[in-house]
Amino acid sequence: MSVKTDIEIARGAAKQPIQEVGARLGIGTEHLLPYGHDKAKVSQAFINGLAERPNGKLILVTAINPTPAGEGKTTTTVGLGDGLNAIGKRAAICIREASLGPNFGMKGGAAGGGYAQVVPMEDMNLHFTGDFHAITSAHNLLSAMIDNSIYWGNPLDIDTRRVTWRRVLDMNDRALRQITASLGGVANGFPREAGFDITVASEVMAILCLARDLGDLQQRLGDMIVAYTRDKTPVYCRDIKADGAMTVLLKDAMQPNLVQTLENNPAFVHGGPFANIAHGCNSVIATTTALKLADYVVTEAGFGADLGAEKFMNIKCRKAGLAPDCVVLVATVRAMKMNGGVAKGDLAAENVGAVEAGCDNLGRHIENLKEFGVPVVVGINHFSGDTEAEVQAVRDYVAGQGAEAILCKHWAHGSAGMTEMATRVAEIADSGVSQFQVLYPDEMPLADKIDTIARRIYRADGAVMDAKIRAQLAEWEAQGHGHLPVCMAKTQYSFSTDPTQRGAPTGFDIPVREVRLSAGAGFVVAICGEIMTMPGLPRSPSAESIRLNNDGQIEGLF
Repeated sequence: MSVKTDIEIARGAAKQPIQEVGARLGIGTEHLLPYGHDKAKVSQAFINGLAERPNGKLILVTAINPTPAGEGKTTTTVGLGDGLNAIGKRAAICIREASLGPNFGMKGGAAGGGYAQVVPMEDMNLHFTGDFHAITSAHNLLSAMIDNSIYWGNPLDIDTRRVTWRRVLDMNDRALRQITASLGGVANGFPREAGFDITVASEVMAILCLARDLGDLQQRLGDMIVAYTRDKTPVYCRDIKADGAMTVLLKDAMQPNLVQTLENNPAFVHGGPFANIAHGCNSVIATTTALKLADYVVTEAGFGADLGAEKFMNIKCRKAGLAPDCVVLVATVRAMKMNGGVAKGDLAAENVGAVEAGCDNLGRHIENLKEFGVPVVVGINHFSGDTEAEVQAVRDYVAGQGAEAILCKHWAHGSAGMTEMATRVAEIADSGVSQFQVLYPDEMPLADKIDTIARRIYRADGAVMDAKIRAQLAEWEAQGHGHLPVCMAKTQYSFSTDPTQRGAPTGFDIPVREVRLSAGAGFVVAICGEIMTMPGLPRSPSAESIRLNNDGQIEGLF
């Protein structure tokens, strides 16, 4: 019998009306704003009424550095949520929304896989409830208003050479990374250099994912620095008078989206900053809402633990006052073999030696996560070709690191393949052994924060910053921004800035190419190596294969 594909499994789902899913968490129909029959937004009025409730336990799912072999972090997040519900716990999951850029580029869908998926899968991977479009529109409204202010006499005395606010688009388009705007004569304004980032790299996205409510959202939007005058005085979004209109555009987008897993368990899907160029976590409002409604909340952080988990701890938890009770670190036998030097085409053959050689990457992530004081369990995401000897090699290595590894078969069996992991995670979360702490204090200088992450998380010899970057960081400290955490923008494929360096490399530096102040979001971005905030498409993008079949169904997206 042939194995069903992810999309075939998703299309065969027996979905419940979203009102029934909401009722399992105590959300009344009047507080759900439906988008069709299977997805809805949770009203801000309902969320406001939850403030006095106690929080449930928070479980973070993260992973080793991604490889072409696949790790399955979102799949594990969904499977663990289903597993907790299957053993009688009241659990919800919180994940990010998918960006159109990677879906049409090379990544494909972002809603889990096999029998551990969130549905409606096609909607989630395309326009969903329009949140990303609202963010794009709000961001670009501000862009238009900046140029409009300059056109009509420039009353704020903006130096057109120092406009820091770039435009955004939720698509991979390398041709827009650097552009010249306002060409064509006097009627079109003053020509200047500009450029585009992808929407998930927008500070507006970061703000929506960190804001507590609409009032906090508008305050943060107003705090964004968009340009400087000739004497380098910062010009804020509120100086442009765009913060009010932007908040209006984001009013509905600010409300978390509720959907369901294949097993009809509640899933909050909201926000979507990338972890390699932004802070890589779903929204604070979705996570805090779920914590008030469920006894256990399973959330994920993007890419490997060196990016997503580090930012989850040092940015999201610091800003939102959250503390994880347990971390699940996802790894696969196949990825261990790739880290051990096996080519993708040779992964099917048993190779215990390569598994053992490739475990260094896993071990470094375990050590790093322990620095945050949170207990770690390794989830071995099972593939059908894995052998018992290979799985045991991973278990033995993890035990040598002072942790435990549990085989997870959720892709093939849903919650039934996740009961052992769910039981253990609940025990750890309930034990209260977590002693969460951030990696660095607020008062540490910005350059030292960057260097601390480079040394303690990436295990580099240090962060390399030229005098210009150090002077910029010092200037921001003088302006009162020195207390902010830092957000590292770096390749997800390696601890270093070289994506080809797998495993646990040593003897390298982290070159910081540029720094950006996100005063509204509340962090400083350090752009390292060759990472781009506007990705490009691969030679053969997924978009070439995406189409509608004769039945009107989407093909090629997954």
